[in-house]
Amino acid sequence: MTTHFITAEIDLQETPAELLEVIETELKKQGEPLRWAITSVDADEQKATVEAVVTKSAVSDSGALKQC
Repeated sequence: MTTHFITAEIDLQETPAELLEVIETELKKQGEPLRWAITSVDADEQKATVEAVVTKSAVSDSGALKQC
């Protein structure tokens, strides 16, 4: 398992609950989120910048999980 620091740009949503769902869905595309934070908001562009630490399973070239 490896950890990665990622940054994502997310469109602002109508409600906080919708924003949370969109953020979690986007982060899960990159791995399993350990922690994340909205680090900036561009009100003019209606975008939020999210920084996160995610974990990913180690996968070999054949697609099988590596034994650690």
